[in-house]
Amino acid sequence: MVKLDRIYTRGGDGGETSLGDGRRVPKHAARVAAYGTADEANAIVGLARLHAAGEDDAMLARVQNDLFDLGADLCTPHDGRRAAGALRVTAGQVQRLEDEIDAMNAGLAPLASFILPGGSPASAHLHHARAAIRRAERLMTELAAAEEVNPEAVKYANRLSDHLFVMARRLNDDGAADVLWKPGGTRGGPV
Repeated sequence: MVKLDRIYTRGGDGGETSLGDGRRVPKHAARVAAYGTADEANAIVGLARLHAAGEDDAMLARVQNDLFDLGADLCTPHDGRRAAGALRVTAGQVQRLEDEIDAMNAGLAPLASFILPGGSPASAHLHHARAAIRRAERLMTELAAAEEVNPEAVKYANRLSDHLFVMARRLNDDGAADVLWKPGGTRGGPV
């Protein structure tokens, strides 16, 4: 566990931050952007949890913990001095998401259109979190073009966006309250 007895350190006042291996990098570095965006998605999942209960809330609690694991994974470079034994996202975490997606999706009607973010408050927040984790995934793959990134971490981000999408449908009255896209529906005239 992490023990924080002081919240501010002034270490970042010059525009740099420390990675998990102690290396100092600019706050705008690709690695920092990737784990910062995963943290943003985590905060949005926290908003969705305000509108979830039971097993839905429990799944989202697991996701939040996983997102901290993802951040820890991303902030510790594979070539750094603390790479050995570093916390990494595992295939088991990806598999758990897939199992949960399959279980949730089994109760949903097939899609007849793309879905607009909205419906219930929980669903709207989950769509927002999905967009943030998609951005994190793009940043992760960009980082992976230049540095080693755990492939399971990239898979996790990809699968999580699917998980959040399916859960958003589930929390929209099992898809009955989904807001459907109407292609060209705002152009005027017949749709």
